[in-house]
Amino acid sequence: MRTSGLTFKEGLQALEALGEPTRLRIVALLLDAELTVTEITTILGQSQPRVSRHLKLLVDAGLIERHREGSWAFFRLQDGDASRIARDALASIDASDVVLSTDQSRLAEVRAERVKAADGYFARHAADWDQVRDLHLADDAVEKLLMEAIGEGPFRSVLDLGTGTGRILTLLAARSERALGIDSSPAMLAVARANLERAGFRQAQVRLGDLYALPADRDGHDVVIIHQVLHYLDDPARALREAARLLRPGGRLFIVDFAPHDLEFLRTDHAHRRLGFARQEILDNLAEIGLTDLMATEVKGARDARLTITIWSARDARILDDTNLYSLPRIREIA
Repeated sequence: MRTSGLTFKEGLQALEALGEPTRLRIVALLLDAELTVTEITTILGQSQPRVSRHLKLLVDAGLIERHREGSWAFFRLQDGDASRIARDALASIDASDVVLSTDQSRLAEVRAERVKAADGYFARHAADWDQVRDLHLADDAVEKLLMEAIGEGPFRSVLDLGTGTGRILTLLAARSERALGIDSSPAMLAVARANLERAGFRQAQVRLGDLYALPADRDGHDVVIIHQVLHYLDDPARALREAARLLRPGGRLFIVDFAPHDLEFLRTDHAHRRLGFARQEILDNLAEIGLTDLMATEVKGARDARLTITIWSARDARILDDTNLYSLPRIREIA
């Protein structure tokens, strides 16, 4: 009975798939990012039909996986024995090789264009951001459940990633000795500062920062929140790893985002990179990071009946000592 590893035929298929220049370049790119066909063709400078044929061969060989969201298809490296062959092969190649380094430079340009488009959208809408969000969200039910799950505290430090106008900070500041919001948009932060000053929360601050390289203390926060942010990001799993790094022992991470949907206008008109996330996708990411007490619940908190919002929570697995205990209730788990 087979228990683990590839069969000889499967291993040969993976090696044959890798043994072609374009396919090896594609796998090298997908080691670093989840990409669409259009983005891969832009980076490689090849036609879409040609790239699509290579992608199909890589999928068939178990090296990469494809998932569709509306009219877009995303590709990423598959977890498993076949992808380990690819990782080992690429690890033996000099990363400064002109072919791979050129592809990485073009990947950086693609990512920069994504960021530029998102930044432009946020800058245009910063002043009326809450009204823009209200077009497709009714936050009351979601915020009520989230605040109940987080608990009354008091907390020493709360961190809100992608804070936007500072809405979550205003809800949590009174429960915290220190509340910090981080966002990549200067225009959003200007609105958030004004909102916090108007509310009189001196313990709450906001800071400009990259969600992939956060300017905050490692192991420094009781509660970290990512509220309606992941769907704008090109690498949500990377952002989750960075967020988990900032948790204190026993601290909790809370994520709020859309369940999968097919509303393309949110991508075309509102800069959404992803059309929601499957419940298990985020739970698997959190488990891979090493977090525990994984929970999720869904709530119909959207004005559009086609949208459902999921709240995920997880706990840092390290043990608290008696001097660091604080109260963080469990969020209700859905069946």
